[in-house]
Amino acid sequence: MVSKDTNRADLMAGLTGALIVLPQGVAFATIAGMPPEYGLYAAMVPAVIAALFGSSWHLVSGPTTAISIAVFAAVSHMVEPGTQQYVSMVLTLTFLTGVFQLVLGLARMGVLVNFISHTVVIGFTAGAAILIAMSQVKNFFGINIPRGARVDVVLEQLAVQAGDIQPFVLIVGVVTLITGIAAKKFLPKFPYMIVAMVTGSFLAYFLNLELGFEHTHIKTVGALPAHLPPLSYPDFSWDTIHKIVFPALVVTMLALTEAVSISRSIAVKSEQRIDGNQEFIGQGISNIVGSFFSSYASCGSFNRSGVNYASGAKTPLATVFASIFLILILLLVAPLASYLPTAAMAGILFLVAWGLVDFHHIAAITKSDRSETVILWVTLIGTLVDLEKGIFFGILLSLMIYLYRVSRPNVDAVVPAKEEGAYHFVSAYDHEECPQFKLIRVNGPIFFGAVDHVQNSLLNIDENDPQYKSVMLVASGINFVDVAGAEMLAQEARRRRKLGGGLYFYRCRDSIYKYLRKADKLDDIGSGGFFPAKSNWIKAIYPTLDAQICRNCKARIFSECHNHLPDGTPRGK
Repeated sequence: MVSKDTNRADLMAGLTGALIVLPQGVAFATIAGMPPEYGLYAAMVPAVIAALFGSSWHLVSGPTTAISIAVFAAVSHMVEPGTQQYVSMVLTLTFLTGVFQLVLGLARMGVLVNFISHTVVIGFTAGAAILIAMSQVKNFFGINIPRGARVDVVLEQLAVQAGDIQPFVLIVGVVTLITGIAAKKFLPKFPYMIVAMVTGSFLAYFLNLELGFEHTHIKTVGALPAHLPPLSYPDFSWDTIHKIVFPALVVTMLALTEAVSISRSIAVKSEQRIDGNQEFIGQGISNIVGSFFSSYASCGSFNRSGVNYASGAKTPLATVFASIFLILILLLVAPLASYLPTAAMAGILFLVAWGLVDFHHIAAITKSDRSETVILWVTLIGTLVDLEKGIFFGILLSLMIYLYRVSRPNVDAVVPAKEEGAYHFVSAYDHEECPQFKLIRVNGPIFFGAVDHVQNSLLNIDENDPQYKSVMLVASGINFVDVAGAEMLAQEARRRRKLGGGLYFYRCRDSIYKYLRKADKLDDIGSGGFFPAKSNWIKAIYPTLDAQICRNCKARIFSECHNHLPDGTPRGK
């Protein structure tokens, strides 16, 4: 995948990503209760390892809001945040998180990501985009809003403090935002984010130079540490591991859910295939290695991944370049980073947040499927209320709806097609049916969750009309039968035999037939009740029907009906 063109694109995306993570790393480390520089360390080595060992082209790992909050919640009640003991315990948490992630990946548990539906990803992405935008409102308008405030609190404080909005801060943010939009539209081949950042930085510099900070109140990122991440050693004492092991499991699941959700949401746009197992492995190795390079728990970052994709990254090398640029910035031009205004960063992140909302698919889902619409909005609103729980609510609801659907497979009445030589069936709607032999098509598995629905459908046939003693299942759509399903079919066959009829199967899959034989249910059903595709099943079943009913029947949907009665009596003209 690597070429001169991709390297050029990845270099520009990496530079943009390095500039983006400067203020974020410091902020996230503060949220986690760690010294500020640890947020930058977490964006270096772990990001490179995750990019090289993961499967996503665009996923960028590093410190995130949700993981930072989870780390603080897990450790702060045990040790004083910011202390050396606290740092050591967090590094142990990071190491154990990596081990759990790696084990899940090696155990091929990446299949778990298949239960994160596309609708959940879209809802989670939109919710996270709104959270990103809300987190930057205070920087964009220059007002005081508590870090991590809920969306409603942010909007309330924006209204309450409308009179305190700093005009020069707002000007820098708006100019950056407009510049980014214009550059994206009129200079599509140029990194519009860097154009916007540079424009905002120059504007802020001249405003502060001419009017003074006391008048403009334009804040910048500030001085950054100018050294590489030092080597570290987690605390492997039994007492620490005993305290940390359960919180590490919680952080593991949250980190994997975020990482895979983010990689899948970006993959929807990039049309890439994500390997969940490899993603688990990449995240695990990155955290294990990161714990020895002064990095606290990291996972996929929505901010940085969105910027990485939007900046035109083509391969995972963009993340490698971003880490190298971040190191160079810290070592060589750390003082210059202090000129980057937080208002300009807010404007850029507004653009990123807007690009993450998939308006097209949201509109399509809303128009086409009511249940999927509910899943979308539950996930979106849940993410706004609680980031780490929102996606879990979405996944849980989508699984519940899925289980409800598969527990109610379609059971539809059918009749043989009238075309000469045809072996297929058509819906019985608007067609005459045999008055004593019911043909139904079952589409879906007959497992423990669907047994009740299928059994009730079969019972209703003869309860509504006692003449229906025999039933044939057009079974090509039955893809799976479990123990409960096999027992139900055997019970139904016995019941219909007592009624004087039988239960038959047409085009039953070999795997299901073998399972029924292995489960010793063929004696109850009868091995002669199974008919392969294109077989003359009516020839075997017709003699078992009630001749008296056939005598007065006007439907005559089978070819045998026109020649003779089931008892062999020729049918009179």
